[in-house]
Amino acid sequence: MTKLVDLSHPIRDGMRTHPGIPEPRISTFLSHEASKERYAPGTTFEITRIDMVANTGTYLDTPAHRFPGAADLSGLELPRVVDVDGVVADCSAAGDDGGNRAIDGERLREALRGFDPRDRAVLVRTGWDRHWATEAYLSDNPFLTDDAATWLVDAGAGLVGIDSLNVDSLTDPRRPAHTAILGAGLPLVEHLAGLDQLPASGFRFFAVPPRIEGMATFPVRAFAIFG
Repeated sequence: MTKLVDLSHPIRDGMRTHPGIPEPRISTFLSHEASKERYAPGTTFEITRIDMVANTGTYLDTPAHRFPGAADLSGLELPRVVDVDGVVADCSAAGDDGGNRAIDGERLREALRGFDPRDRAVLVRTGWDRHWATEAYLSDNPFLTDDAATWLVDAGAGLVGIDSLNVDSLTDPRRPAHTAILGAGLPLVEHLAGLDQLPASGFRFFAVPPRIEGMATFPVRAFAIFG
């Protein structure tokens, strides 16, 4: 039987995604009660509002996030993020207490031994999503090193995702993983969840943001289908 696995965190009022990024605020623009005067008896509607920055929850980065003038959400081709053959790189030891948080090229290649990343959505599982909605999630996160990100690009990966706070170390202001991945034009999905529910391969990955001109990042409902 076909199985669907949701790989996204829910967006809630006041939640924290990343240090220094404002929390989203969800409010009611038009309530059922207030709408009664607009419609026939017994007919009501609710319209809600959300005020947030684009990097909220599980979101996708386009090249414009890192490089001025590069392709933004409006230029994202659907085949890059819809029904993409996926593979999980199990680097969950990087998220263990006391573990080495840096996922270098050697570690990543070992996690993908036997799998060709070419044209695939490579989802890096660190297990860090277990800390979501806690202070622990917001620092000392597992990340890809420069050589790991460069290896994925050279290997022809079609998309990169990670279930961590950031694909880079927050202590490195150069952001080398973002630079390599987005510089190659690859979509990047951060703050994934539930990668432990996926097989190592044999699934299809989806992560579609709205088509908005002038925006470089936006939340997605990431999910996988397999079976």
